[in-house]
Amino acid sequence: MQNLCQSAFTVLRQIEPTLVLEQLGSTLFDTALQMVVKDRCANATYPDLSTDDSQQKAMTDFFMVYNLIIRLVPIIPAILLAKLSDRGRRKAPIVVPLVGYLLSRVSLLLVVRLHLPLQVMFGAAVLFGLSGGFCAYWSGVMTLASLGSTVTDRSMVLMRVELLYGAAGLLGSLVSGHLFQLYTPSLGHGNILLIVSTVLNLLCLLHSIFLLQVKQVSSKEPEEDFICHKSDNAHTPVVKFPVGINMANVVLLFVAAIFYNSAVGGAMEILGSFVMKEPLSWSATQVGYGNAAGNAIFLTSFLGVLVFRRCVSDVTLILIGMLSFASGIYFMSFVTATYMFYLARSLNLFGLIPMPTIRSLLSQQVQASSCGTILTSLQLALKFAGLAYIPAFTKIYQRTLDWFPGFVFTLSSIITVLAMIPISIVGCRSPRRHRYESIQGD
Repeated sequence: MQNLCQSAFTVLRQIEPTLVLEQLGSTLFDTALQMVVKDRCANATYPDLSTDDSQQKAMTDFFMVYNLIIRLVPIIPAILLAKLSDRGRRKAPIVVPLVGYLLSRVSLLLVVRLHLPLQVMFGAAVLFGLSGGFCAYWSGVMTLASLGSTVTDRSMVLMRVELLYGAAGLLGSLVSGHLFQLYTPSLGHGNILLIVSTVLNLLCLLHSIFLLQVKQVSSKEPEEDFICHKSDNAHTPVVKFPVGINMANVVLLFVAAIFYNSAVGGAMEILGSFVMKEPLSWSATQVGYGNAAGNAIFLTSFLGVLVFRRCVSDVTLILIGMLSFASGIYFMSFVTATYMFYLARSLNLFGLIPMPTIRSLLSQQVQASSCGTILTSLQLALKFAGLAYIPAFTKIYQRTLDWFPGFVFTLSSIITVLAMIPISIVGCRSPRRHRYESIQGD
């Protein structure tokens, strides 16, 4: 019993409980926000637009501004938190953003309970951004996971983090629609869902402050990024990697990540509104199930890495994931029924493999002391890209509502194919790793 308690306490001190609690709260919040925006935009009217198209325009305009805020505002705070992280305060990029998460949940709860204007959520987005937002939080999580793993196992470790993230999202999404429908005379629709979401985020914040344990990086640890010992035996061969950084490969990885993230982000930006218009016209429960289908891709992507990494390189893994997303999102262009939506999502089985694998490749290019900075730099680059693709996808969707609402998904598929080009170049440029055997004296 004592050993069991010690094991449980050890698990509680890892990053995983924080990750799971945060994602459970976030998936509940996402469904609530989506349904609240739909309800508040139901009476929107625009000249020369039908009632359904007017609602779609009002919803997409709100999400465009909201998402631009949460991408633009965190830039400076995320940089400052990354520097604190690399100076030894590894919990800062996790704890501070979680405060912002909690404030945004409380804000939406107040909007619903007190019937405040929906624009209050723009202020909540600003507070969320000033805390560092998802950019700082996810970089902090990935930094802790990267520093706690070896170079050879890093892709697998990062994908395991994605697996837990997806599993929690799947569970939260499945129940979110049902929680939204719960109703009492004193609490209207959505209140119970938001209360549960707020409590989960509060527990997550408390866990990160009082229980989360951070691995201390020694001064000798940067050398481990370039020398990976297979065992403690002095006669065991070791694998050495080039000490210099190939900047061309780093740039190509950044370009591929920006293209792919733009394709995925742009499509997902519109998908939430797309499923609420005719002919789909989803309810809260269907929205939850749809979000669950998206989170299930975390699980299938993890299994894909588990199977494919035995016989293919990281570059090939990335290409498999990009091809999976490109085919699925292209099929989404022609979805007119709910069953077709799930068929399209089933083609995205490995769509989440590319980004953690790209992060893994990037983390291998730097020393441990700079790992947080390079991962945060990537997140910031993706945020800047969002300032372009979010308005672009939104306006294109609004202007193609009448003749081809799914055009943005076809565009997303094309951009994904373009992202495969720099990754293919990296595969051609990557040198083979050489083995060296340590020679022991008499």
